[in-house]
Amino acid sequence: MRPSFHPRLINGPYDDPGLFVPFLYEKRALLFDLGDIHTLPARDILKVTHVFVSHTHMDHFSGFDRLLRLFLGRGKNLHLYGPGGFMGNIEGKLAGYTWNLVDQYTAPFSLHVAEVREKNVLTREYRCRDGFAATAAPEDAPFTGVLLTEPSLTVSAVILDHKTECLGFRLEERFHVNIIKEALSGMNLAVGPWLRDFKQALYGGKDPESDFIVKGAGRENADRHFRLGELASRITRISPGQKIVYLTDLAGSPGNLSKVIPFAKDADYLFVEAAFLDADRNAAYEKRHLTAMDAGRIAGLAGVKQYTLFHHSPRYTDMAEMFEKEAADAFASAIQTGER
Repeated sequence: MRPSFHPRLINGPYDDPGLFVPFLYEKRALLFDLGDIHTLPARDILKVTHVFVSHTHMDHFSGFDRLLRLFLGRGKNLHLYGPGGFMGNIEGKLAGYTWNLVDQYTAPFSLHVAEVREKNVLTREYRCRDGFAATAAPEDAPFTGVLLTEPSLTVSAVILDHKTECLGFRLEERFHVNIIKEALSGMNLAVGPWLRDFKQALYGGKDPESDFIVKGAGRENADRHFRLGELASRITRISPGQKIVYLTDLAGSPGNLSKVIPFAKDADYLFVEAAFLDADRNAAYEKRHLTAMDAGRIAGLAGVKQYTLFHHSPRYTDMAEMFEKEAADAFASAIQTGER
């Protein structure tokens, strides 16, 4: 079965953190953290609809300028989420440029910025045609833990300690619609944009007896009509959805661990920082980062299916195998002792 999401780290383990998550059969992607993104092709960056920033240290936020440069002049809405103070960080970035000619852009472009606080989330729109000036007071809503809800997925956040507030993120698919390509071929249906509408109908709980039109996918580009439930039974297999968790820049403290272990429970993919080796755990504690042992233990206690380490300190260049071994030992130990 092919998963809906194909997450991949943007850079190597010693470079700026960032996770790119494109969607299968859709020209869409999510981005977690916004450091150096020059390794991402422009065509991939322009697929991004939502950006989730853990915190605004430079190695997690310096890519905002490139992102903004590519989106200028395009008719898009870009949603960004970050921790307390994030709105001010965005406004500071925007204030660094002169916007006297943006009224010449014909396509509307807006930034929708959400600042996640302990009890509430502030949201404000910044429109290109207004020179990105804030023209209205922020909207205020309770913080429930969930930042984004769509028919097929949710994105949740947890507030962690990095000597500043830092967000961890979890992407969850409600269920996975597996498209059987052999069945498509047997019905003379071509893969195309109609599959997105088909999946959205399933995720939205549309009546199985309702009519579904496959536009231009039949012979000679003719539209074809199906009963939604019948089409689903012929070309899909439904399986549990994926869960992807992204954790970076957090102290290995009891307070943080008590949050992230249940947050990452049973994840299919855990992307977790491992900045230091355990021999330097004092330095890790002072800088509020995880060791490889911390990362492996979190993965084991959470019962994740797969984990990937990243964000190693450059002091360990060419020592990635030591991180992997230390994390693997801690992972196995957590599983064997049954601590979870």
